[in-house]
Amino acid sequence: MVNLIFACLGIELLAGVQPANAAPSEISSMKRILVLGDSLSDGFGLKRSEAYPALLVGKLRAAGLNYEVINGSQSGGTTTGGLRRLPPHLKDKIDIFILELGINDAFMGVPIDQIRNNLQEIIDQVKAHNPDARIVIVGMRLPNYSTDDYMHAFGQIYVDLAAKNRAALVPYLLEGVGGDPSLNLPDRIHPNASGQKILAENVWRILQPIAREVAALSSRAERGTSPLESRSP
Repeated sequence: MVNLIFACLGIELLAGVQPANAAPSEISSMKRILVLGDSLSDGFGLKRSEAYPALLVGKLRAAGLNYEVINGSQSGGTTTGGLRRLPPHLKDKIDIFILELGINDAFMGVPIDQIRNNLQEIIDQVKAHNPDARIVIVGMRLPNYSTDDYMHAFGQIYVDLAAKNRAALVPYLLEGVGGDPSLNLPDRIHPNASGQKILAENVWRILQPIAREVAALSSRAERGTSPLESRSP
């Protein structure tokens, strides 16, 4: 399985998506979501447009939310690699940060403390440049995680980081997809196009209220009104 993970190493592509024919004022008020992940977010074996970050764009538009989604994921990505790839993304404002890394570290047996520390450092760097950014941590776990101390500790990383950073948590990205041959590529590791649609739903359940809240707060700030004033008759 480790060999399969290493075989997934690819070239990172940035996929910034914004509404077509957007007016200049709309672009200036557009909010930005950054996804930093591995092959699951990169859409390994698929078109980038079939990966869940791209599918979130359609959901945001349908909800009337003015966001672009930057997919800074890389197949085969690790937490150490994520730290190296992060700085260029910090040059632009980030309103919502979706962090999906760690499973490849676990396949390689990286110590739990190192995985946790790397993920925390990524979060710290994002917050240092974007103090108001909302964080969404995407949880992962290993097969039969409850039967092994390492596997259990790995799954707990995401729960603990979410609590420590007051971040939102997607409990398990592959919920409803992992282990289902009909929703995965022949390697039985990576979701196919149908599986990616379910991943998008798993993330959207957590992301939607956050995206609405961020958009509402931004709208009030642009109008120069406080939350209380905005609720006044």
